[in-house]
Amino acid sequence: MIKAVFRKQNGKICYCSIKGHAGYAENGQDVVCAAVSSAVQLTANLITECFQEQANISAENNEIKICLKQPKIGNGAVILEGLFVHLQCISEEYPDNIKIQISEV
Repeated sequence: MIKAVFRKQNGKICYCSIKGHAGYAENGQDVVCAAVSSAVQLTANLITECFQEQANISAENNEIKICLKQPKIGNGAVILEGLFVHLQCISEEYPDNIKIQISEV
């Protein structure tokens, strides 16, 4: 199962952690994993490459973390909100393969 954790600060998403495998199909055939992986890569690239926002991004041990350095400034929080909405849509379609949590810090 993929577990996605989002954190909000002052009402804006400032952090996400995505880890695990969907387990929907075999490696190379898992459309849920592919959809989530692609969405997370797009999110990280939009934040850092397209909008030149400062963020700590790490990918190790089957987990990717995105933490905005200045969540109140720029488009990073909006982009993370888009990722959250996108993953919610995926979880509605595949509830046994992805779980999402969101909390205020």
